Amino acid sequence: MTTQVTTPNEVLPPPTERYTILGWLHKNLFSDWFNSILSIIAGAFVFVIVRGLLRWLFVTAQWAAINDNISLYMKGQYPGAEDWRLWLLIYLAVLLTGLMWGVFMRRTSAITWVLMMMPLILGGWVFALGKPSWWLVALLDIVGIAGYLLAKRFPQTSKRLTVTLLLLYMPLVILVIRGFGETGFLPRVGTNLWGGLLLSLLLAIIGIVFSFPIGVLLALGRQSKMPALKTLSIIYIEVIRGVPLITLLFMGQVMLPFFLPAGLTIDRVIRAVVAIIMFAAAYMAENVRGGLQSIPQGQFEAADAIGLSGMQKMVHIILPQALRTVIPVLVGQFIGLFKDTSLVALVGLLDLLGIARGILANPSYIGRQLEVFAFIALIYWIFSYAMSYAARRLEISLGVGER
Repeated sequence: MTTQVTTPNEVLPPPTERYTILGWLHKNLFSDWFNSILSIIAGAFVFVIVRGLLRWLFVTAQWAAINDNISLYMKGQYPGAEDWRLWLLIYLAVLLTGLMWGVFMRRTSAITWVLMMMPLILGGWVFALGKPSWWLVALLDIVGIAGYLLAKRFPQTSKRLTVTLLLLYMPLVILVIRGFGETGFLPRVGTNLWGGLLLSLLLAIIGIVFSFPIGVLLALGRQSKMPALKTLSIIYIEVIRGVPLITLLFMGQVMLPFFLPAGLTIDRVIRAVVAIIMFAAAYMAENVRGGLQSIPQGQFEAADAIGLSGMQKMVHIILPQALRTVIPVLVGQFIGLFKDTSLVALVGLLDLLGIARGILANPSYIGRQLEVFAFIALIYWIFSYAMSYAARRLEISLGVGER
């Protein structure tokens, strides 16, 4: 006969602490006189801060600098007649997000539905501003939920569709936003008209998409046994990591034209994208290299034992485990890269921060810096948190830390 011993961590608290609010408060906030004093002081501090913030939001702050220029913040000077292109890409992105959530995520938490309802909230805000396109924003919820339900109903078909859309989405974005030809169905829109959140997202997404494979190749090159390849990879990584991003941006925007042949010009947005990709790839390489070094030597020996080639061993055995290990670090870099796109405002590109600075230069909005930068900070926080939350859900789906 065996006796099972219950550890202290497995002992459940009394029912009064498990099922009542007063029990939880007593256990966590007012368990003794010292915790009670700290809880009262902290509650008073939070009350004062929240009351002041709400008063500023709804009474003191003047939001005309936001409401009057919401279109500039979102897309810069992109022609209004071509807005349908942006809406098409937004709807496709929301559909793809719903499909990905249904295909790759095991469970759907409450925060998922809150995030899905955000377009409905934004649609109400746009409606309150009297904008005629409020229903276009609110309709995003239906598209996202439809993609999620479709993935749950037809998982295999949806998985193939999701992978195909992921591969084609970025080329489609560039084609649709830029267009081709002077007239016709998709007339060309110059990059000088791209701005606001549109430009910030394009710079961040293109930087992430292209820096990732380059960073993986640089990490593999640094781990290579070929001296020339290893040396070149080390030189590139260490030189780029030793230079601030703003220096690369200034080199691309100011110095590069002096080295080009007469009559040859490279688009300013392309120069900024290349600088961002070069910078991000160097850091990506070191993050991936850390993941590669965390793989036990037995994994390499097991792959050799079953007769896999070097390429097969790396693609099917080593890299998947290494990338799975460094998901938090990679997502942290992606978030940092998205926020670093604000530096392009210093080299004359009108991203989200550049648009904000231009609006604040208008005499009609003098003294409205706090409102404008609070709005910009909120946008950056929303996208950064969305990436962080998606990464956590991906880790749970892949069982990182569990197996």
